[in-house]
Amino acid sequence: MKEYVKLITDKGIGKIEFFHPQSNSLPANILNKLANTIKESGENTDIKVIVLQSGGERAFCAGASFDELLAINDVNSGKEFFSGFANVINAARKCPKFIIGRVQGKSVGGGVGMASATDYCFATKFSSVKLSELAIGIGPFVVGPAVEHKVGTSAYAAMTINATKWFDASWAREKGLYSEVFDSAKEMDTEIKKLASTLSESNPEAMRELKKIMWQGTDHWDDLLIERAKNSGKLVLSEFTKSAIDKFKNRS
Repeated sequence: MKEYVKLITDKGIGKIEFFHPQSNSLPANILNKLANTIKESGENTDIKVIVLQSGGERAFCAGASFDELLAINDVNSGKEFFSGFANVINAARKCPKFIIGRVQGKSVGGGVGMASATDYCFATKFSSVKLSELAIGIGPFVVGPAVEHKVGTSAYAAMTINATKWFDASWAREKGLYSEVFDSAKEMDTEIKKLASTLSESNPEAMRELKKIMWQGTDHWDDLLIERAKNSGKLVLSEFTKSAIDKFKNRS
């Protein structure tokens, strides 16, 4: 299957689904389309609540595309690539509608950031998480504020420092990344449908104001995340990082 981002609207619920054949990794075109689709869904009066999900069964999101990371050859292109993650996170936090996350499998790096940018996140027991950026010579600079906002400084630091460790779904729920965890995707989808249907009939103005409160103190992220993207763009040019990424790519 080819990569895609699609929006399906039904009875006030807007489902945004992304897919990439390489474990739902995130090249620049997918990131850009995701950010634009979230923004457009927030402006669509027919949509009352959004569900963010990925295609396939095994992985929610593998994070940054290794191919595109290796292709970065100057600071500006590096900043532009990592700004894609910044734009998705900022689009989600500024969206006036609640975003429900559907995480069916493992998430790495940018995928953890994406789950953190949702307002209420469902997951299966298979949905382990890992912030692997330090292991490839960078660091979770761009997604860091969203992850820390969701799980707190201590849990964010643990994932950042122990960059090769998979933290299981129970741990992620305990720290607040996931709101609910289920044994199967079928059980999860039943509960997602219930919550999304309830929210689709709730007061849009009340939900808009509540979301502002939940994300208060993040207005500076428009500038902060782009500055972080610039920092990552510099680090990805180092020989250490290029070599580390190449090893990870060949191992996977």
